[in-house]
Amino acid sequence: MKGRFMIVRDYGSKLLLLLVFSMVGMVCCNAQSGKSLCVKKVMCTASPEGEAVPSLLDENGIEFQPLDVVNWKDYPYKPEVSFRIAHTGREILLHYKVKEASVRAVASGDNGRVWEDACVEFFVSPEGDDRYYNFECNCAGRLLIQGGAVNERRPTVSQEVLGMVKRWSSLAGEPFEERLGECSWELAMVIPVSAFFQHSVGSLDGKTMKGNFYKCGDKLQTPHFLSWSPIGLEHPMFHCPAFFGTLFFE
Repeated sequence: MKGRFMIVRDYGSKLLLLLVFSMVGMVCCNAQSGKSLCVKKVMCTASPEGEAVPSLLDENGIEFQPLDVVNWKDYPYKPEVSFRIAHTGREILLHYKVKEASVRAVASGDNGRVWEDACVEFFVSPEGDDRYYNFECNCAGRLLIQGGAVNERRPTVSQEVLGMVKRWSSLAGEPFEERLGECSWELAMVIPVSAFFQHSVGSLDGKTMKGNFYKCGDKLQTPHFLSWSPIGLEHPMFHCPAFFGTLFFE
């Protein structure tokens, strides 16, 4: 993709990466507060599997939130996307629903270029400092995780950390090239506090965090970049914590 993704994802261009993030940081320093959301607590006796998340959230009456902000006029396409979020005290539970004009899942493994596929993302700063995590998952369940501050190189995590996050996708299976034609799919994740490897979060009860939710597809026939909380930047850029919304954990 043009702009932020082609630069941010080029891990070999360290100097350029730092320069871009520094410039974005200067723009973001004047950003206004975004949306807010109460994250309800659900009770369960054991850590749920990914495929159990939709029914668990149904049973607890967790409502879907629209993920529908088009921030950049050059990318007007808006697939139908919603998400819902809850927590158990030790894990964040996420469930996305998507209906879009085409799907793609070329990334063959975790920590691949999932943002080029039909992809949903969750960015979160758990302690209100300058460090945040990006959890990016394509429609087949391949996951990318990074952590760190916006103005530093943010390497991908180890397989150990990736394995902590349980996933379920309605399109799980082998990688595939773009499939044209309307497609609906769902994805769920169970993110334990241990996945926040740069922090010691402990319990989620009563926490206030900053975060944003995204839907993208850099290499789909119709690239798009949707967010939950608006982003006041000129070009597509998700790595900007100053535009994160606020998450109040029950």
